[in-house]
Amino acid sequence: MKRKPSDICADVLIYLFIGILSLICLIPFIHVLSMSISGNAAVMANRVFLIPKDINFDAYITVFKDSSMMRSLWFSVWITVAFTALGMFLTICGAYALSRKRLKGRKVVGIIFLITMYFTAGTIPDYIVMSELHLINTSAVLILPLAFSAYNLIILRTFMQNSVPQSLEEAAQIDGCNDFVILIKIVLPLSVPVLATLALFYAVGRWNTFQDALYFITKSSLKPLQLKLYELVNAAGSQSAVSQEVAGESMQAQEVLKSACIMFATLPIVIVYPFIQKYFVKGVMIGAVKE
Repeated sequence: MKRKPSDICADVLIYLFIGILSLICLIPFIHVLSMSISGNAAVMANRVFLIPKDINFDAYITVFKDSSMMRSLWFSVWITVAFTALGMFLTICGAYALSRKRLKGRKVVGIIFLITMYFTAGTIPDYIVMSELHLINTSAVLILPLAFSAYNLIILRTFMQNSVPQSLEEAAQIDGCNDFVILIKIVLPLSVPVLATLALFYAVGRWNTFQDALYFITKSSLKPLQLKLYELVNAAGSQSAVSQEVAGESMQAQEVLKSACIMFATLPIVIVYPFIQKYFVKGVMIGAVKE
């Protein structure tokens, strides 16, 4: 079938638009990467944009040699894994219960969860609650408060209501299966795309968040990677030549060291994302569209 010139023109415009958007997202990443492997003099002279100058990896060596930065990395990985596991457990249990029509009052409970998406007490009440629960300066304060997302619950509940055949559950009940067996053997295997998507939401959200650590953590051993990066950027912005907590005795230029730390904090998520990308769009669309 021969294509019309208008269709070809439309395809060209679409690809051009997508290409421009991709460049807008990619250029800052390439710029930071180029700065992180460039020489101090080139960076300080503003001669580095997309192509690195005087290539060296001294800034990365400085970061990897710093024990506090590596400790923060592994601590952030542990917090992210624990946070994602707990969040998915709570979301799955809540979504499955609210998706069953036989649960009395499920609409009222759903409205209560929805209200939490629009209203919050604020930072000071949060701090008071964390202090009264003795969670300040503990790893639990980075896991428990944000471990449940009403938004993710709604997505998964909608998927379970509209995409899991009711006949399968009825057949399982006839065979003597209880709700736990139905959830494990029927619902979850059919929900892999949306579960992978929500796990990505939880993991990326926890990995990128630093404000709760900024408010509730003062111990150096409990500072996650993003908080360390935040402190480094602040130190660079306050005209300090080097962040002494991160760089030690190294004389790296502040912009080079800052760029290396940004890449150091970004790469773990960039590496993980391609493995679950194929589930991402499918999972969001299935959970968000009502049939």
